[in-house]
Amino acid sequence: MSSTHADSDHQNQVISDKNADASISGFTFIRNGVELGFPFEASIRSLLPLVDEFVVAVGKGSDETLSRVKAIGNPKIRIIETLWNEGMSDRGFVYAQQKMIAQYSCIGDWAFYLEGDEIVHEDDIAKIRASVDRHHGNPAVEALVFDYKHFYGSPDWLAISPGWYRRECRLVRNTIRTFAPDGQYWLVMKEHKRGRNPNAALANAHIYHYGWIRRNEDMQKKLDQVGKYWAAPAPQVKYSQFDKRALAPFTGTHPKIAAEWLATGAEQTLQIDPGYKPTPKENKYHFMRQLETATGLDFSRKHFKLIA
Repeated sequence: MSSTHADSDHQNQVISDKNADASISGFTFIRNGVELGFPFEASIRSLLPLVDEFVVAVGKGSDETLSRVKAIGNPKIRIIETLWNEGMSDRGFVYAQQKMIAQYSCIGDWAFYLEGDEIVHEDDIAKIRASVDRHHGNPAVEALVFDYKHFYGSPDWLAISPGWYRRECRLVRNTIRTFAPDGQYWLVMKEHKRGRNPNAALANAHIYHYGWIRRNEDMQKKLDQVGKYWAAPAPQVKYSQFDKRALAPFTGTHPKIAAEWLATGAEQTLQIDPGYKPTPKENKYHFMRQLETATGLDFSRKHFKLIA
């Protein structure tokens, strides 16, 4: 047997021995995470208590992101150094490419995708494990769906408009054919040629999305740097220019692992410009929210079908 096959057998045996019920691989991709203000270290650390391995595709960049990932120093972490396709400018597909590089290197029964600005609360780890165990034996459940907390402007405010996805798949079976059209979601390729949304169950847990509270200048850097992958000029972002009707105060607790980044890498206060006039799109979403309140329906976008 070759050394490559022996290494592969050993990795599979380690995961099998550690959790006879269902193994979980975590994965993400990141590039220039330090320069662009991502809380990627806290993100990775937040998931380590749950997963059997964590695959990180680190793109070649201009800062110390790679050394920071290495410095986490956890043996569960497996790093893949990548080059981004700078010629790919079709609707951000380069994100999907990097996501799939990491995912297709995972060897667990389930694969948990966590973006560099997303963090899992320590109180949800046991809930996620219980959800995996509950649904692992039912092959009809292909993914688990998480409720999202989208923070905006500061750690004290949540975006609640239906323009922000409220739920998304983040855990998918790693034993079925899946494909990522972009960084956000998956399609299941059951029929080989035509993809469909995964059949899913609720994870009964949350994802804390912090990307829109990083320092405003870091968010602008991020948009300026990645705009070319959408073949479009980067918009100019000022957190103060936002529809206050789409905000609600956050009354819970933040993940403990996020505390340092929240104190040093996030905006601390949000001041909405009192003279700001909502855009037509924001007015549309406000009307949709009023309909949601009246009907109990949810008009936010979904990339899954709940079956359990």
